[in-house]
Amino acid sequence: MRQFLVCAGKFIGEIIDIFYPPFSRYFSRQFFRYGVSGAANVGFDWLLYFIVYNYILQKQFVPLGFVTISPHIAALFVTFPITLFTGFLLQKYVTFTASDLRGREQLIRYIAVVGVNLLINYFGLKLLVELLHFYATPSKMVVTVICTIFSYFSQKTFTFKVKKSI
Repeated sequence: MRQFLVCAGKFIGEIIDIFYPPFSRYFSRQFFRYGVSGAANVGFDWLLYFIVYNYILQKQFVPLGFVTISPHIAALFVTFPITLFTGFLLQKYVTFTASDLRGREQLIRYIAVVGVNLLINYFGLKLLVELLHFYATPSKMVVTVICTIFSYFSQKTFTFKVKKSI
């Protein structure tokens, strides 16, 4: 399985690199790959969120017996584990391939950073949807931009860092 993921990551990276030359003056290859693979995962997240919120949950509150979850938060909790998994795989095998940290350590660190992003998502959606009465899907998009900025710097310097050789 690992070999398949490495090969798939190289293949995806090579496809992304086809579009890199016009941007090479402005971005490093790693940053470009982060942007493209991250944008693909975000697009997947938005599409999945839209489908879950509108068609699976049908914008209905979800009663769990002891608590009732609003539809925009329930959609977040349904889509979160899926995009956590796809995001980690893209970052590990496409973007930050030079990291010398063990995969397990990367995953733990990735989950920690994503956990912070989940909190940003939760409180951001609560603020925008429930307090400011914005629509759920555009609110999710705004919160995603904030999370993306935080995430890039965290993933580069913490999750997938490369030990400097002397």
